[in-house]
Amino acid sequence: MARGWESKSVADQIEDAELRERKAEPASMEDRERKQRLDSLRLSQSRLLQQLERAKLPAHRGVLLNGLKAIEKEIEEYLK
Repeated sequence: MARGWESKSVADQIEDAELRERKAEPASMEDRERKQRLDSLRLSQSRLLQQLERAKLPAHRGVLLNGLKAIEKEIEEYLK
């Protein structure tokens, strides 16, 4: 029974968050594009970090590190 209440609580929290999101002032097209680009960069960063964990060849690791540095620099620029 406790599990059912817990699930309901989570569902309520999700519903509340969605409601707040809908009530929030709509973002401009530029803000949405900026957020999408930042999300994309963070996803790429995450993917490169995962690949770097598995990479064994020094040349491959070097390429991944260079890509990671470039993405981190671009993320930093977006956050300024």
